[in-house]
Amino acid sequence: MRVELRQAGSDRLLERLELEEVPQPGRWLVVDNRSFLVLQRHHRYQLRAGRYELSSVALQVKPQKQPADARWWQGRWVIGDPSCRFNARSPLLRCAVLPEGPCERCVHHSDPPDGATAAGHG
Repeated sequence: MRVELRQAGSDRLLERLELEEVPQPGRWLVVDNRSFLVLQRHHRYQLRAGRYELSSVALQVKPQKQPADARWWQGRWVIGDPSCRFNARSPLLRCAVLPEGPCERCVHHSDPPDGATAAGHG
């Protein structure tokens, strides 16, 4: 599939490439030793023989190295310890208390309320 990588915010074209599998938002993509976080995915269609066909995908990306403490959790990427009740459970933000991490240094690092579990799948 033809894919365009576009800088989030400016929509500047960074790269055109062919990918077998187009990543979903919230995933990291590595291209030629450069790492990007996919923020949005836009499908582009073309009219051919009276039918619209998917012709390419534009990915809005943010140049970002995947953090060392990023992990696959419940079908998505999160940064830090998702079992902590203060964790944002997001690939964009670790938490509001200590966003730069690591979680182990945070005095507020805690277990989830009511014995909820944060067992990862993946």
